[in-house]
Formats: sequence, C-alpha cells, structure tokens
Amino acid sequence: MSNAKSWLGLGMSLYFWGLMDLTTTVLSGTPTAQGKLEALLSDKPQSHPRTKRSWVWNQFFVLEEYTGTDPLYVGKLHSDMDRGDGSIKYILSGEGAGIVFTIDDTTGDIHAIQRLDREERAQYTLRAQALDRRTGRPMEPESEFIIKIQDINDNEPKFLDGPYVATVPEMSPVGTSVIQVTATDADDPTYGNSARVVYSILQGQPYFSVDSKTGVIRTALMNMDREAKECYEVIIQAKDMGGQLGGLAGTTTVNITLSDVNDNPPRFPQKHYQMSVLESAPVSSTVGRVFAKDLDEGINAEMKYTIVDGDGADTFDINTDPNFQVGIITVKKPLSFESKKSYTLKVEGANPHLEMRFLNLGPFQDTTTVHISVEDVDEPPVFEPDFYFVEVPEDVAIGTTIQIISAKDPDVTNNSIRYSIDRSSDPGRFFYVDITTGALMTARPLDREEFSWHNITVLAMEMNNPSQVGSVSVTIEVLDVNDNAPEFPRFYEAFVCENAKVGQLIQTVSAVDQDDPHSGQHFYYSLAPEAANNPNFTVRDNQDNTARILTKRSGFRQQEQSIFYLPILIADSGQPVLSSTGTLTIQVCSCDDDGHVMSCSPEAYMLPVSLSRGALIAILACIFVLLVLVLLILSMRRHRKQPYIIDDDENIHENIVRYDDEGGGEEDTEAFDIAAMWNPREAQAGAAPKTRQDMLPEIESLSRYVPQTCAINSTVHSYVLAKLYEADMDLWAPPFDSLQTYMFEGDGSVAGSLSSLQSATSDSEQSFDFLTDWGPRFRKLAELYGASEGPSPLW
Repeated sequence: MSNAKSWLGLGMSLYFWGLMDLTTTVLSGTPTAQGKLEALLSDKPQSHPRTKRSWVWNQFFVLEEYTGTDPLYVGKLHSDMDRGDGSIKYILSGEGAGIVFTIDDTTGDIHAIQRLDREERAQYTLRAQALDRRTGRPMEPESEFIIKIQDINDNEPKFLDGPYVATVPEMSPVGTSVIQVTATDADDPTYGNSARVVYSILQGQPYFSVDSKTGVIRTALMNMDREAKECYEVIIQAKDMGGQLGGLAGTTTVNITLSDVNDNPPRFPQKHYQMSVLESAPVSSTVGRVFAKDLDEGINAEMKYTIVDGDGADTFDINTDPNFQVGIITVKKPLSFESKKSYTLKVEGANPHLEMRFLNLGPFQDTTTVHISVEDVDEPPVFEPDFYFVEVPEDVAIGTTIQIISAKDPDVTNNSIRYSIDRSSDPGRFFYVDITTGALMTARPLDREEFSWHNITVLAMEMNNPSQVGSVSVTIEVLDVNDNAPEFPRFYEAFVCENAKVGQLIQTVSAVDQDDPHSGQHFYYSLAPEAANNPNFTVRDNQDNTARILTKRSGFRQQEQSIFYLPILIADSGQPVLSSTGTLTIQVCSCDDDGHVMSCSPEAYMLPVSLSRGALIAILACIFVLLVLVLLILSMRRHRKQPYIIDDDENIHENIVRYDDEGGGEEDTEAFDIAAMWNPREAQAGAAPKTRQDMLPEIESLSRYVPQTCAINSTVHSYVLAKLYEADMDLWAPPFDSLQTYMFEGDGSVAGSLSSLQSATSDSEQSFDFLTDWGPRFRKLAELYGASEGPSPLW
C-alpha cells in the first residue's frame, strides 16, 4: 500500500492541477506508474510482485506568477522502501534546490518558496536521493527529475523595432504596401492563445489599413496628394489571446511620409517681366531672373529655361540656377543704346524629368514674356579700327605724320575727342599725337638698330567728361635704311715672314653691318685710295663678304720696317652706298723654312753685342726706381703745411658774394650774349661751343637742326616738335632763363600777332575797342581792356 499511497499523492497533485498529459517512468523494472494510477482509479486491488525496491517519480508542473503567501506545493517524492516510520531521509539537489524549491526530508513533499516566471526560466532539473536516516547510506540510486513552469498570459505584445518611419509615393494606388510591423509576445506560443497576436489600426484611417495577421500596412485611400498633406501618424495595436476580450495589448507609432512624384506642372506667376540693363554691361553680366513655380520638390521640381522666341534671342542668353531653379538672363553680345534701345524675349520653363502616368496632368511647361530696356550711359571713345600697325622708315624726318588715329564718341551727344599718348608706353618720347586731329607724328629721330619696334598706347578722352577715356594699341615697325657703313668686327693684326714669297696669303678679313637689307648683305673690299698703289700688299675680294690680303713682293726685312699699316676700304651694296676704312696691322717676323714664326721683335738686331738683354732690363729697373723717389719727394714738399698769411694787396680785389641759388659762374654771362639771343645760328657758327661742366642743360637752342625755310613751309606741329627736340638735346643752353623766338605767332588768327615787342604806342594810347568785334573767343579780353561807358573806377 505504500507504493499506492505514493502514487496517490502524486496523482492527487497532478489531478489537482488538471494535467491530462501525464507521463510516467518505472525505474529498475517496477510496474508503470500509469498502470498503478489506473488501478488506483478503478479501485481494483492488484497484486504487485516486487523483485527490487525503486524510485517512483514523474514530471512536476507548477504555474508561474503564484501570488499566495504560503509556499506553493509542487508534488511529492516517495520511495516504496519508505515504511512511513521516518527512517528514510529525502535529499533534493540540482537547479534551484534550497533556493527556489524545498523538500520535506521525511515526507518528500516539494514546495516552491519563490515566485516563478516562465519567461525567465521555463524548467528546472533536479536530483533526488533517499538515505538511511541512521546510517546515511543511500537507499536508492540518485534519480533526476524535471519541474516545468507552466505559462499564464502575463506578457503583452511588444513592438521591439518601434516607432516606425516609412515613406510611400504620393498618388499611389489603394493597397500599396507601406511597411510591415511585428509585435513579439513573451508568453509560451505552444500553450493556449497567450502568444497569438492580432493587429489592428487605432489611428490613421481612412488613409491606411493593416493586415491583422501579418502586420503589413497598406494605403487605403486613392490620390493622396503630398502637396495637400505630406505626413501621417498611424497607431497600430497588437493584442494577444487572438484578440479576445481579456487579452493584453501593445501599441506602436508609424510615421508615414508621402514622397514626391512629378504630378504638378510648372507655372510662371508673372506672364510679363520688365527689366533694364546698362549698355555698358559686359558680356555674361546678369540682366534679371525669371521663376516658374513648381509645387513638386527635388528632381521633380528641376527646371530648364530656354529662349524660344524674340528679337533678343541672339543678344541675350538664359541659364538655370541649380540651387534655386530660377532662370538667369545674361548678356550674350555687347549692347548699344544708339543701335537698339529695347528687346523682347519669350522664355520657356519646363520639367526635364517627366513621369508617363502623370502626362495627362500637363503640359509640364510654361512660357512668359520678358521686355528688356537698354539704358544709355556715357561711354568712352571708341577707336576705329581697334588696332593700328604702322611701318615707318628710320630716316623719317621729325614731325612727319605717320598715321591718323581716329576715335569717336559712341553716345548720341558725340562729344569732342582729345588725343594723347600713354607715356608709360613711350618712355623715350619718340612720338607725338595731335590733340585734336589724332595725327601721329615722330618727335625724335628713329634708329632701327636701337629700337626696331615701338608699341605705344594712344588715349582718347571726351572733352565734357575727362573720366571717359578709350585706348588703342599702335604697333610701329621701324624699317631699315642704309645708314650704317660696314666695318671690321674686331681689330685685325697679321704677320708676314721675311722669307715670304710673292702672292702669299697674309690674312682673311670680314666685315659687319648693323643694317639689315631685304636682299641681304654684300660687301666689297679694296685698298683705300691713299694706298691704291701699295707696293707691298694687295686685296683680293672673295665675293662672299670676305677678302684675302696677299703679298706683292718678297724680301721683307725687320731692320728696314717691322710694321706695316694697310688701309682697306669696305663698301656695302645699299642705296646710297656707304663705306668705311679699316686698318690691318701687319708685323714682319723672322720665320723658319716651314713658315713658323721665330721672332717678331727687331730688338735682337738693334742691341749691341756687348750688352745683353738682362743687363738692359736691370738698367731700366734702376731708372724706374729713381723716378719713383723723385716723385715722392716732390709730393711731400707740396703737402708741407705753410703759415696762413693775409696779403692785403691781393685781398683788395676779392669780394664775397652770396646767392640763394647756384649759378653757372662766368659762363652765365656768356649764355646771355644778346647777339646769340637775336640770331643764335650765327652765334653758334662763329664760335666753337663750350661744354657746361656745372649742370646738365634743360633748354636747347631753337633753330639749330631745322632750317628756317623748312619751319616756315611746314606745319606748326612739325616746327614745334623740331624745336622741342632741339631743346631736349642742346648742351649749351643756360640753366634758368632763355629767350624762345618763333617766326610766326598767331598765324591763321583774325587777331594777327599779339606781340607787344614792336608796339609803337604806350598802354595809355592803345585802344582795345576792336576786341569786341572778334567774337565770343575774345569777349573776356574785351571786358577787361575794352572801353567802358560807366565812370572809371578808382584803384
């Protein structure tokens, strides 16, 4: 009956918890627990033959989350060797033994002393052993059993990845999948409906729906427009127990954004734009901006602007700003108010990226009209042409006009132009431009060999607005003329042997010429006229710009003549022919039979036999030392200090004169020779010039280079330029004052000469009433010097 009682205890425990899937195990050949339980329940006595005592055990089940105050009874362990007299001691070991579970060592009752949570631990594996209480010997082998924690619905579903963020294109069809949400329930999915989750939507209808089983969110409303509403907040609920009453629930938020599609065509808010631009605006400068509004965004709002029509399509251009999607109108060609004052453009704005399913909402382009007015500005003078190239021979006379520079005011007012040269481009002041006519003239002699090219800048300034200045580049090529004679490139020195034969080559010479004729250089060589009949040497022209020097005789002797100077005439092939004379130095030398020079000094033949060369050098050294000593003694005597003695006779004629500025001394009185002032050419022709040593001259004589007849017949500008060049180059002019004489003063004026040098009347007798008849130019003079009708003022 003890065995039946143990199973009864276990069976009652299992029956009490309503467990139906009982499994039993019989250890060491004992009858099955199931058979024992059936026999017990049928109240039919059965015989139980025992061949060996053994453990009776099974799995234990206990509900989680027990909230009672007493320990929770789990089950009972009993050995059929236990007679109930307390001689058997039960011991429990394994997971949670003594901490979570305890056992009554006498009865074998197991209790849970802590609150159990299946989600933390689903089962415990323990070991039991029966010992003899007196001896401590094991009565049965140690046996292992399991306590399983049975689940209850104590965990609500949770969205571990929430809240969610999703996007869906606007205008999507109904049923378009947006996102899938998933809720997790920690309860046991194999036991009951505790972990069976059902999804529903609490907020977000009628725009979206959710699948109750899968949690997939879909669109529920057609034609959702992003431009009307872009963001939606959807709340999804997950409930366990299959959604039945009493189930636990959890929620999450899904933020859904409608992404943009190109469903809105661009439109210009203005159908007419009015803009203005200065005519001086440079190419590529901005005129204005146009904007076509598109409700879309991103790539769907990108615009492309083009000029499709209008009379300014060739003058203006339009580009798209990629950041702000505006059309920027720029200047494509230079503008001119005088040529065209206004332009009209037809501008189109279109979306380059289209979606075929929305073409019915188009057209996805729009046009607008732009009127552009050109504003007048005071522009600088413009040269025609915009570049000048001038060729001028280097022997051109000073004051010669080489080019007429022309500029005009492009404005309607057409102001007067004044010309000048940018002196930084012509530092040598070789050229001058007429201030009114633009005639470019030479102001100094040109020399191709010094400067073959001149690059100058001519400026044109408006009279009424000096700030408006135009410029043009003038390139001047100085053409070559034959003004340089050929000459030897270096000093030529040759030798001739005493035993030279007739016709022997002494030297080959060449020449150079600074000129550069178009046909190339060709030189002609011959003996100078004074040496045409030279009996010793002759010149043979090689016809290749070189010449050979040959001997005409033999029998040269150093004792007779040791050095010969041979003048050679070199002529070029230019027009006019220029020539120069170069001298070839020929030294007579003694040579061996092979023509090698042995000695070219005649002193070997002149020294006496008794006086060697070393002795002669010693004598010359002694003479040199004596000369040095004599010069040293004289120098010391001159520097000897002498007492200062004032000689009254000498001091009588000396005066101390103090000037505020430094003068030229006695040469000042010579500079102011009245004869030289009246006729400087005769004064210079009659006396040799004297060079000033105290300072550089500032003003030059006026008529040394240009003849008087030339000055009278040429233009005023040429004459003045020639005088200016003379003033710059004159070395004999006084340092301060000078008298400039002009042959024709006031030529071409109705007033004639205004000079008072030859006036026969005094100022009191002179009448200036005629000034009133000379026009507006002399109105100021007439007011100052003309007759006055009112009383004379007292000064």
